[in-house]
Amino acid sequence: MQSPAPTATARFDDPAAALKHVQFIYDNSIRYLRDCLKRFVAGEQFSERIRACYPYVRVHTDSVFRADSRLSYGFVAGPGTYETTLTRPDLFSYYYLEQFRLLLKNHENLGHHQPMQLEVGVSHQPIPVHFSFAEHEHIEGSMSPEKQLMMRDLFDLPDLSAMDDGIANGTYEAEPGAPQPLSLFTAPRVDYSLQRLRHYTGTAPEHVQNFVLFTNYQFYIDEFVKLGQEIMSRPIEPGSENDYVAFVAPGNLVTRRNGLPAQPGDALGAALPRLPQMPGYHLVRPDGSGITMINIGVGPANAKTITDHVAVLRPHAWLMLGHCAGLRNTQQLGDYVLAHGYVREDHVLDEDLPPWVPIPPLAEVQLAIEAAVAEVTQLTGYELKRVMRTGTVASTDNRNWELLPHRTPERRFSQSRAVALDMESATIAANGFRFRVPYGTLLCVSDKPLHGEIKLPGMANQFYRERVDQHLRIGIRALEQLRARGLDHLHSRKLRSFAEVAFQ
Repeated sequence: MQSPAPTATARFDDPAAALKHVQFIYDNSIRYLRDCLKRFVAGEQFSERIRACYPYVRVHTDSVFRADSRLSYGFVAGPGTYETTLTRPDLFSYYYLEQFRLLLKNHENLGHHQPMQLEVGVSHQPIPVHFSFAEHEHIEGSMSPEKQLMMRDLFDLPDLSAMDDGIANGTYEAEPGAPQPLSLFTAPRVDYSLQRLRHYTGTAPEHVQNFVLFTNYQFYIDEFVKLGQEIMSRPIEPGSENDYVAFVAPGNLVTRRNGLPAQPGDALGAALPRLPQMPGYHLVRPDGSGITMINIGVGPANAKTITDHVAVLRPHAWLMLGHCAGLRNTQQLGDYVLAHGYVREDHVLDEDLPPWVPIPPLAEVQLAIEAAVAEVTQLTGYELKRVMRTGTVASTDNRNWELLPHRTPERRFSQSRAVALDMESATIAANGFRFRVPYGTLLCVSDKPLHGEIKLPGMANQFYRERVDQHLRIGIRALEQLRARGLDHLHSRKLRSFAEVAFQ
């Protein structure tokens, strides 16, 4: 077995020093894999298997004591050893630094107990060679099929057994004597999702912001692009240097704010010959707290797929904005529905999160959405209630549910008190619950099939012109309000289990 020169394990009580050691180990491993792969492609023969491993961070405590904290994360569940593998410290530097800082702060010296230290070293988890490629490297494309087959004998490939969601699902059980998990995702699971995000959204994960909007219609994306370009055309006002500074479209096409210089990586972007399956667009802030919008298309499978991968970036909130079928005769086309509960007939998460698990409304998100509707529409009190209804949203995996015999879906929706129906909202909310990401849903009634009001071309065009822009601005304003209130307010403890990992 050929591996990089060994790196000593070290212990730290300084989070920045610990992160620096993580970066050193990771860079050393990636550099080694890239060098060996380039030599292999060039024709060099290797007699031994090539392997480089991820860095790990481990903590240990003998005490149940910890500092009093209102946060829902940043501390381990009890005495024991906890560990996780780490990847891409360049991308996750702020995130790792904050998790390290909170662990040391919450488990500092209490009475006779020793203060916690961060142990950083080289794990036994191999880095798959595919995950070592640089953003714009496509080495595998230059290899013959025979060479690609030989690569399997020399390099580690992605191993799905090392990247399942047992920790997030609450089904993971550590082997006797093994450390307990410190984070929801292992390094291979994170790397896998980073690759998938590039594929599905057409943009690098570095551009994804901490607040995310999902939609099921391109009309919303068109308005988001128009709004983003409009913001970029205006110079930043004095005193707001932390405002949106760039807009990124698929192909990593970067538009910088008027008056701001281009960055070195901007020139690497290129227009795509066709849009990816779920194109992503990013309204960027320097600290990553801007807004990403992704068109997930139609259906719960897409909704699960993209949120499975966005979750590894640990966003602070995601919202669903889309169209729905209104189920009440009192609703009008264009009315809003703020979901406070979900009927989960989407079925794509049944194995990961059983349907009997309740998906609670999050007060922080609900209040922000309602305040945003009032602010953008300039309506209050009874007038606000006239255009927005709070209630249960049913999500189904059957687009033609109206055609089922004996009206059984209609009976179930009536028994659940559902006021609207779509195909994605329950999936996005349930995956937010599963991955501890604050979630919310604001839908717009675009048809009423139970009452004979189906979509017609003329009606649809007028509806889209009148409502999409307003709906999008409400979603953006809601996320901006959540951002302004701070993370201490946003990350609800109701999303955390009673034996929770320490990382947010």
